[in-house]
Amino acid sequence: MEIARAAAGLFVSRGLKATRAEDIAQAAGIAPRTFYRYFATKEEAVAPLYSAGAERWAEALREAPAELPVPQALEHAVRHTLVTGRGVSAASWEWVRTLIRLAGASPALGKVWAEVCHTSETTIAEVLAERAAAAEAGRSSPSAPPSTAADTADSPDTPGSSDGSGASDGSGASEGGGASEGGGASDRAAASEPPVLSEAPLASSRRRFTAAVASAAVRVAVESWAATDAAPTGPQGPAELALHNLRALHGFAWEAGPAKRT
Repeated sequence: MEIARAAAGLFVSRGLKATRAEDIAQAAGIAPRTFYRYFATKEEAVAPLYSAGAERWAEALREAPAELPVPQALEHAVRHTLVTGRGVSAASWEWVRTLIRLAGASPALGKVWAEVCHTSETTIAEVLAERAAAAEAGRSSPSAPPSTAADTADSPDTPGSSDGSGASDGSGASEGGGASEGGGASDRAAASEPPVLSEAPLASSRRRFTAAVASAAVRVAVESWAATDAAPTGPQGPAELALHNLRALHGFAWEAGPAKRT
């Protein structure tokens, strides 16, 4: 991260074209060969700074209260990452503004920004999948406690219970304790195993699309703010613009379908 900060500082103060990889290495207190051990180009050096913001956004979404539906969870994440003083300081926002402007003017730096945004979409899709799985598990949890051995031991309807003579009721073992022809305990255990859950392609596609929409709402807000001279706070700040974008999607089916049983 020290290299990334050194690169960003030089990009902001000198400009992208006037900054060499060797200059970044010197500012970071490392040898040029060490710089190239981590980054192939000078533009890639600021990727960790771009990624840090995306990671904070994903983590805030992951930590949003479980009971919040997706729209409110996304707004929660915005407030915890884009509001000045909570996620980023006012001074840091000025760096963000310059770096995003440079990404728009430099194809090489724009590629780095685009790759970070794509990775962020993938992470957001994973977080949405985690939240959906947790919600589904909560909905499928039994409301009544399972019966105990004491509840079933004396039940006359329990398959395989003995009448004390050693003979079974015909559904388990035969007289004398041998296995019945209709299949033993292993067959019944296999039949009782829950089916394996697998995510249907449609649900996966929907979740990725949802992640892309959510990420675009935030990315466009930050890029739109960076193109202006507006303060990072107030109605024209990145947080309010992102919330406005998300609310403009009222009616969008944020929730992906649950995983199907196979």
